[in-house]
Amino acid sequence: MRRSSFSSMIVFMVLLLTPGQASAHAELDHAEPRVGNKVASPPREVTLWFTQKLEAAFSSISVTGPSGQRVEAGKARVSGNQMSIPLKSGGAGTYHVNWRVLSVDAHTTDGSFTFQVGP
Repeated sequence: MRRSSFSSMIVFMVLLLTPGQASAHAELDHAEPRVGNKVASPPREVTLWFTQKLEAAFSSISVTGPSGQRVEAGKARVSGNQMSIPLKSGGAGTYHVNWRVLSVDAHTTDGSFTFQVGP
């Protein structure tokens, strides 16, 4: 019995000291307006939150309104793991958000989603 307990303790210590695999990419955690959501009126900005801090100089976001025209009203702002962009009013319909980010660990990710505006 004693030998078994000692072996179990060694296995536990090896597992404890072995580094685990960490996620090395900034993935989209959530957004406002929410991904796929429907809102009553056009938002003044789109804000994205990621799972890691971002490099501001190498992260971007674009938003097109229902007419297919881009509706950004300024440059994207990055603070930590959050990126926001102000919007011009684009009316009712489907908005497309495209993003590309570089996390502080030098990995890029990109993606897109839509949300709806209207009653």
